[in-house]
Amino acid sequence: MSNLTLDAEALYRELLHGVRPMKRPGLHLVGITSGGAWLAERLQHDLELEGKPGIISSVMHRDDFAQRGLASGGQTVLPFDVKGAQILVLDDVLYTGRTLRAVINELFDYGRPASVQLAVMVDRGGRELPVQPDFAAARVTLPPGQSLSLARSDAGVFSFNVKEV
Repeated sequence: MSNLTLDAEALYRELLHGVRPMKRPGLHLVGITSGGAWLAERLQHDLELEGKPGIISSVMHRDDFAQRGLASGGQTVLPFDVKGAQILVLDDVLYTGRTLRAVINELFDYGRPASVQLAVMVDRGGRELPVQPDFAAARVTLPPGQSLSLARSDAGVFSFNVKEV
């Protein structure tokens, strides 16, 4: 197990500070299940945005769907018209970029947005695809054999789990 310690609540405050300048009329937040969806829900409130944030799943467009199946993700729910929308996609951890590729494919199944930006709590490097976040609250390096994921308590407090994979 890694001795990496990240203060998820402090990183959330940094994320909020970093995405605040991205706020503009008509902006829609879309969180990638599940950590990104938690971030989108909390940011929707803290940024005082109207409506509900979207939730997007990468399951149907993953290049490893045959191995992972449907059990590894939630359902996409986009409570707004994607066509022509300004969208800020949120995720807890960006690593290879494969989840983001799948999410963008899923998003375009619903229409063509005017723009898509990405904000993450943690960018851990190790990209396999040419994607970068518009904002990352932190950048960390973990060995390839470890995973990092956001957790949320019943009280809504964020923390990170580091696991051997």
